[in-house]
Amino acid sequence: MKIKKSPKDNVMVLELSGKIMGGPDFDKFKGEITELIQEGYKNIILDMSGVPWINSTGLGILITGYHSIKAAEGSMRICNVKERVLSIFYISQLENIFDVYETQEEALKAASS
Repeated sequence: MKIKKSPKDNVMVLELSGKIMGGPDFDKFKGEITELIQEGYKNIILDMSGVPWINSTGLGILITGYHSIKAAEGSMRICNVKERVLSIFYISQLENIFDVYETQEEALKAASS
């Protein structure tokens, strides 16, 4: 998994790419979220347009990040999720936990309101 940071005012957009499978991805993602919270970013958007696949361990990574952000009184939104990954969200019922948007623009609009 690769992570590219793009700040948009008080919102940090993390553009994720590659498969999210656990292992070193866990430490990388958790470290990134922790760093952003320490820098004062409370609204984070995960743009998953570059993620072709996620497994159950990868879902755990997202959930851990979500809880860290919530504990800091922030919010995490997810956008541009490929159909294959979105179906995994539905099977695991994570679409009930995550705020999922079709586009980054929609997620940014929701984060700014």
